[in-house]
Amino acid sequence: MKKTAPFLALIICLLLALSVGATQIDSFWSALLHPGSNAILWEIRLPRVIAAVIIGAALGIAGLLAQGACNNALAEPAILGTTAGATLGAVVGILIGLAQVGSVGAIICGVVGALLTTAMTFKLAALRLELSSFALIIVGIAVSAVISSLAAILSLIANRADARSISFWSFGSLALVTKENLIGITITTIAGLLIAYTIAPSLDRLSLGDSTAFHLGVDPRRLRLIALVALSLLSGGAVSTVGTIAFIGLAAPHIARFIYGPSHRLLIGQSAVIGSLIVLIADTFARTVFAPNELPIGLATSLLGAPILIALVSLRSNLWKTQ
Repeated sequence: MKKTAPFLALIICLLLALSVGATQIDSFWSALLHPGSNAILWEIRLPRVIAAVIIGAALGIAGLLAQGACNNALAEPAILGTTAGATLGAVVGILIGLAQVGSVGAIICGVVGALLTTAMTFKLAALRLELSSFALIIVGIAVSAVISSLAAILSLIANRADARSISFWSFGSLALVTKENLIGITITTIAGLLIAYTIAPSLDRLSLGDSTAFHLGVDPRRLRLIALVALSLLSGGAVSTVGTIAFIGLAAPHIARFIYGPSHRLLIGQSAVIGSLIVLIADTFARTVFAPNELPIGLATSLLGAPILIALVSLRSNLWKTQ
């Protein structure tokens, strides 16, 4: 029952998200059971709700990979520079005419930017030959700050309207999601999920420390490189489509770890479901509380996720044993 509870909660929240909004849908259940019968439900709300589920899953798994690969409770895509790199990649792609916001081209640019920036973080943190979790976090924060500043500067000086809206990437929004946007993020999320599931047992060994993991047959450098690729696919696809959604990569894995323990193979699915649940609730909150106005979803996820994480840490201070 404990394993299925988040999934059941996700199904309930999904139906709730489809049924509420600025415009009331008459005969909701009838419209839901007859595809295409209601344009608001099938053309606007359904793609947005599906995007929330996919984005939440991607960010939840990305956060788990970041924490597992770095062996650090504070690691997440934003801190490693992955999120900022995806933003910069998408902005550059739009500026030079390779892509539009939310397009497959923007996703490709975002993934490339995320991969290059995360690789830079790992490389700079390992300049002294030993890659420590502390060095990785400090370097990641610095790299993220620089890359975010570059993305903001490029967006502000751009002439194109779709590239100038830096608030889109700063706080996130699912308002512009269409059925066509779902294809790209579905592909990157599935690819990242498969890689994560494959390396999950090795991440369990890496949690014992690099030296112990090496003696157990795991090459820490190679494992981190593979995790880096999966992390970039997941975060790059999400950020380039809907912008930066704060806190999911940090909160979802911690919540899953609190409930289900340290096994990464189990945590992948649970982090995905919990991430989807948080994003779906946050998006429903963001678009309904002040309707017809809409809050940036990044603000809503922070408001919802932070108290939950604080409560968990207060209840169980040894949630993560840092090396």
